[in-house]
Amino acid sequence: MARHSKAPKQAKLQRFKWTGKGPSGRKVSGEIVAREKSEVELQLRNQSILVNSIRRKSSLGGGMGKIKPRDIMVFARQMATMIKAGVPMLQAFSVVAESLKNPAMSGLVQELMNDVAAGTSFSDALRKHPRHFDRLFTNMIEAGEQSGSLDHMLEKVAAYKEKIESLKGRVKKALYYPVAVIGVGIGVTALLLIKVVPQFESMFQGFGAELPAMTRMTIAMSEFAQQYWLVGIGLIVASIMLIRQGMKRSEAFAYRMHALALRIPVIGDILDKSSVSRYSSTLATTFAAGVPLVEALETAAGASGNKVYERAVLQVRDDVSTGQQLHFAMRLTEQFPPLAVQMVGIGEEAGSLDAMLNRVADYYEEEVDNKVDALTSLLEPFIIVVLGVLVGGLVVSMYLPIFELGSVL
Repeated sequence: MARHSKAPKQAKLQRFKWTGKGPSGRKVSGEIVAREKSEVELQLRNQSILVNSIRRKSSLGGGMGKIKPRDIMVFARQMATMIKAGVPMLQAFSVVAESLKNPAMSGLVQELMNDVAAGTSFSDALRKHPRHFDRLFTNMIEAGEQSGSLDHMLEKVAAYKEKIESLKGRVKKALYYPVAVIGVGIGVTALLLIKVVPQFESMFQGFGAELPAMTRMTIAMSEFAQQYWLVGIGLIVASIMLIRQGMKRSEAFAYRMHALALRIPVIGDILDKSSVSRYSSTLATTFAAGVPLVEALETAAGASGNKVYERAVLQVRDDVSTGQQLHFAMRLTEQFPPLAVQMVGIGEEAGSLDAMLNRVADYYEEEVDNKVDALTSLLEPFIIVVLGVLVGGLVVSMYLPIFELGSVL
């Protein structure tokens, strides 16, 4: 038995693709995550499947893709459903591992299952993977294990993760939509300047007359674009890479960039309200699970999604640890909206802080929704006008000499 428990640590998890025949002679195929080919053969034999071929697709490791927050959310929801339905823990892990589409996440669940099978508690198994399971997740699972309400805590974690991912999705929509459309507009304009305008230019050379100012300006822009378009793309890519690396390596630079993002008209307001909602939701969920307020604030700081709010929440934590009330500590940062501060104050006075924090989170989540919808509605006509002016201006400038020639003739 001891030898069997050590075996999983000696081999890497693999994804195997198999084909065979079922009990009725029908051809069947599929994929199984296992450590060795013999494990796959045993599983298939137990299902009365006659194996034709088993081949290893790849190891479940660095080359198998990235584990995203959405994968953790799906895992939490599936585990909550399984445990609530009375499925034993190890069997729940097995079913969830097989159903997950991301191979890296499937491998992670297999590792959790092996740790739990070896006698480790669920929360301690999660703590071995801090990159994927934050303190909120592990603390709540531990609270569920101690109180005998693991299914209830998993439900709470799943609901929280779903809420946060939904909020992230809305913010991304607000950021990506205008960038994507403006990018397409710039791309179309660049294509016209580099490929189409030169064709007209060669035609205009045979006119022997002076070209209109607008046409001369377009031709000058075209020549500039033809000469420097590669340099322009290189500068854009290099700038993005430098900003990303700078934010990773320098905490001060990341803080300045996040502060700058909060000042962008409309977009900054969406990011601001999103951070307040995430902070409130995280603090409410953690505090309701019985985690002390100071520790809950530390968890909420990392979940706010913005360095400015992270620093403000850590300041709140320090003030609360010295005896300040939460709402007063929030007011001292001068970062939180007055409405959020007042609602938290009412919650503290009434002894229902978690419920009031949830209301704050819901209110600002709805505000984010409304702002994103308003931004999309405002941007659509604005972008159409901008694209029309860019593309239409180029087309008109190219046809002006032809119109003038026609009027002379």
